[in-house]
Amino acid sequence: MLKSIFLASGNNQCQEDSDVNTVASISHSEVNIKQHVFDYPVNQGNLLDRLKAVHLHVLASEQWNASRLKLCHRNYLVSATNLIHYLALKCLDVEQLQEELSSVGLQNLETINPNVIASIDAGIQMLENLKSNSKANMNSMNLNLDVVGDTLSALEGQEHKKKGDFTITAMRRKALTHRESLLGPLQDGRTTHIMVTVGKEATESETLIGDLLSNGTTIFRINCAHGDPSIWSEIIRRIKRSSHMLEKPCRILMDLAGPKLRTDHMKAGPSVMKISPKKDATGSVIFPAQVWLSHTGSGPPPAHLSPDAVLFVDNQQFLSNLEVGSVLKFSDTRGRKRLLKISKRFPVFAGIGFMAECSRTSYMASGTELYKKGKSKRFSVGHLVNVPAVEQFIRLKIGDLLVISRDPCLTPKVESGGSTVGAPRISCSSSYLFDSVKPGEPIAFDDGKIWGVIQGTSSSEIIVSITHASPKGSKLGSEKSINIPQSEIKFDGLTSKDLLDLEFVAEHADIVGVSFIRDVRDVVVLQQELEKRKLHKLGVVLKIETQSGFEKLPFLILQAMQFPNPLGVMIARGDLAVECGWEKLADIQEEILSICGAAHIPVIWATQVLESLVKSGLPTRAEITDVANGRRASCIMLNKGKYITGAVSTLDSILCSGSKKMKAELKPLLLSSRH
Repeated sequence: MLKSIFLASGNNQCQEDSDVNTVASISHSEVNIKQHVFDYPVNQGNLLDRLKAVHLHVLASEQWNASRLKLCHRNYLVSATNLIHYLALKCLDVEQLQEELSSVGLQNLETINPNVIASIDAGIQMLENLKSNSKANMNSMNLNLDVVGDTLSALEGQEHKKKGDFTITAMRRKALTHRESLLGPLQDGRTTHIMVTVGKEATESETLIGDLLSNGTTIFRINCAHGDPSIWSEIIRRIKRSSHMLEKPCRILMDLAGPKLRTDHMKAGPSVMKISPKKDATGSVIFPAQVWLSHTGSGPPPAHLSPDAVLFVDNQQFLSNLEVGSVLKFSDTRGRKRLLKISKRFPVFAGIGFMAECSRTSYMASGTELYKKGKSKRFSVGHLVNVPAVEQFIRLKIGDLLVISRDPCLTPKVESGGSTVGAPRISCSSSYLFDSVKPGEPIAFDDGKIWGVIQGTSSSEIIVSITHASPKGSKLGSEKSINIPQSEIKFDGLTSKDLLDLEFVAEHADIVGVSFIRDVRDVVVLQQELEKRKLHKLGVVLKIETQSGFEKLPFLILQAMQFPNPLGVMIARGDLAVECGWEKLADIQEEILSICGAAHIPVIWATQVLESLVKSGLPTRAEITDVANGRRASCIMLNKGKYITGAVSTLDSILCSGSKKMKAELKPLLLSSRH
């Protein structure tokens, strides 16, 4: 992508073909520049000449793209210019030059993306000083780049420095301004925001939002692919109420669903809950199942409890008569006689709740009757209500055949012989999938947990042979992602659902996330819709989750910079890894950080951050170092899970434990004179 640079074009159309035409290979004059940069023997005089040649090349790229830069909004003009400078530098092979600069203690050209011209000018100034001073003076010079940058900011002679727009200090201010404009200011010396995805579970707890805010969350994300306006409204009401009560400001991002391919909803399973005690290898019970029992309006159990099951009873009076030690009798769905023993009592939001123990495997459903024997041998009765339906799924193993249908379907098991008769079936109502795939192309499900190869297609069905799954079989259920990385798929920028949801987002959210951005036309469509609604202050986050979106990222940013809306980029690593390849993900996210750094655009680090901690309560070592690496981004996003509150607290601690604090905690190592 960065082996080419932007050249000026009189055609300002935003069609993809026009963009391709504005990108050209390095011209003959550039080749001469590269020869000028690299053909000289290593000495400080020639090093100075070569760095000046790079400087001229970078400034020339600005002139070549003058017409493109004129289209940028004034808020982004300086940042857009620096992005052009960075791209011009990246298209040159500066490895040898970098080694020679390092040999005399000068800056790393690979890391100057936030302030390209100022850093190159700093190097030129220092080389000129080295050239003019004596050898003794050179040995005593302080070549610290920060000092060089401050010295450079005071120099005159270049138009950029006269204006003061391109100094290192000015560039840092630009980056801070853009970050705060989109994500809001940070408090207590923090440098990275914490974003948390919330859904329907936030409406079922009176404390979740407040706990997340108290532990460090500064941005809440709502995914419009799930839920509906009634649920979103209630989530937002709770966020704003908690933010006001706790005096902790926060912002709300809402992701438009976009044209993402997903499996359809499967037929709901029975409303039955299995409760099982912990057993050892011999089958003996070592710890009874922990069951939360409360009235339907009492809300979820307290955050510090982790019950194996949550059950609601319709009779408040029945619960009021319970006490620690009470024994409840019931018959499960199989007719087996079972017991629940009350072990603890807790006050909750609207009444009381209990922890109970169950020492034998039980299956409980809505309507199951709980009995408590009274003093006069009479029994009081409570009925279970709102037992959730069992989530349906199919289990796929390597070698299985899977049928994807346009129409909703059941899920019979695979029959022997490899026939598709009786093979697992799942539906996807998107016409994009059936119009795009061809036999032999790969297909992935659930963020790459399952892979297969297309065996055959028709207008209504696709036959897939599973090539990758877990040894025991991988589950595939409702609303799981489908990726076809090698297929020629043509998406619309915004779907009809996106346009409807945008109306809600505009009224209730601070930031809109645009999913599956692929080319400049997608950004243009969004800008047209924002302009229709006069939404010039609504923040815009471009979600980079496809190969095309990554390759065209500079175009996407420059197009978005034509409007005043606060702008950011999300590295959506789930789909990005599946679309581009796992082995490329690390390099891709580094490149995105570099490009956005050059454009002074805030980056959101997303997908599977601290996932083990969020879901199981215990992180992996790799997750901790991933978060530490993510501190370079402006925001880190966590997805929802059982232990999300604790995960936010852990993440906040990691983000706050900067290098200065760590150095203060570590004792200095002293060399002993004795061996």
